Amino acid sequence: MKESKLKSVYLIGIGGIGMSALARWYKFRGLEVSGYDRTPSELTAKLQAEGIEVHYEDTPSAVPADAASTLVIYTPAVPSSLGELQYVMEHGYKVVKRSRALGEITRDQTLLAVAGTHGKTTTSTLIAHILTEAGEGCSAFLGGISKNYGTNMLMSRGSTVVAEADEFDRSFLQLFPAIAVISAMDADHLDIYGDLEHVQEAFREFASQVHETIILKYGLPIRADQVSARIFTYHFDDPRADFHSTNLRLDASGHYTFDLVYPGGTLRDIRSGTLGWVNVENDVAAAAACLCYGADGQKVRHAIGSFKGVQRRLDEHINRPGLVYIDDYAHHPAELSSAISSLRGIFPGRKITGIFQPHLYTRTRDFAPEFAQALSALDKLILLDIYPAREEPIPGVTSELIFNAVSAPEKQLIRKEELMDVLAKEPLDVLATFGAGNIDRFVEPITRMLQDR
Repeated sequence: MKESKLKSVYLIGIGGIGMSALARWYKFRGLEVSGYDRTPSELTAKLQAEGIEVHYEDTPSAVPADAASTLVIYTPAVPSSLGELQYVMEHGYKVVKRSRALGEITRDQTLLAVAGTHGKTTTSTLIAHILTEAGEGCSAFLGGISKNYGTNMLMSRGSTVVAEADEFDRSFLQLFPAIAVISAMDADHLDIYGDLEHVQEAFREFASQVHETIILKYGLPIRADQVSARIFTYHFDDPRADFHSTNLRLDASGHYTFDLVYPGGTLRDIRSGTLGWVNVENDVAAAAACLCYGADGQKVRHAIGSFKGVQRRLDEHINRPGLVYIDDYAHHPAELSSAISSLRGIFPGRKITGIFQPHLYTRTRDFAPEFAQALSALDKLILLDIYPAREEPIPGVTSELIFNAVSAPEKQLIRKEELMDVLAKEPLDVLATFGAGNIDRFVEPITRMLQDR
């Protein structure tokens, strides 16, 4: 539907991170925007404060009545049995998935996209920050809340857009970027893809849709003869990659300063605004995309230093002598491994206690041994029950599958309702919460409790 014919946009699942960004975009474009979500959240409260109507009961009569001038967008996380979704499907509305809407918005823009089974959100948010700091600006659809801007949506009247290219449900195949970063191609979402080979096949198809430049993590299985775009490689510190860091120095607060080697020379003394080696690698990827886009090197250097990161991505809540609390979205074994390894590098010799909430029964079933291996790198694990999200329970699949295989020196399996009582009695040095479910609801209570210690 052409935007000129549109009067209203209705979003089913409006409280999701990607859906709420779309809601803000259409509101910015002057359309009437409203939607449904199952539960109130901080995000839906902010949408309502911005003048977007949100309700929490499955109420088909709440959908705008004029089907001809209303676009309905839904997220694949919404069950097909939802009354509102069935109603719009049966009553002549144009109904599209979130990925299709994002594809249509970005189709005639210069798109810089970030794909990968991890690293997407921080890297895309940093690219948007660099372009904003460099003065040109951009619109950006982000998969997390930027700590610099307090939002997941940056708006500009220009023609440059930054977006996260999500592999879930093959969503990223709706995007045709000018420049794309591909950070990782690990096995994930096997309920959709079946196996690693099909995951990698989808990433190669996405890469074939990029028409100028691909910034590829060094070693990923995409060849030049499989794509039409030119390929540059990047890596944290491997000198064989076109873009990599060198001369790394770690300060007392956990921030690295490094030199960036790239095909045009070396950018010296870049201080990473975010913690740990894993974020230096994200800095390298974002810098590569922006330098290929034509951004000024010194502006890139300055913007990396002023980047505050993304909520729930190695997110510092307390960092004082003797007590640290960091929250992270890691919900895949590779992400957990990178996050814990980064914490080891930042806080060598200290006791790291991790709280992990597994996300999805299928992911727990498919990767229980890998989760156990990653979590065994902790000094103490506190493991919670599985967060089901969109899934029904699978017989025999519980957190015990992970717990029984963990070899960390100390481990404890509890229900989330017990967490605050357990932590109140726990001697803590470095504490981290991990997971993509509703573990984020504990971040503020934990922070308050630890500040009072």
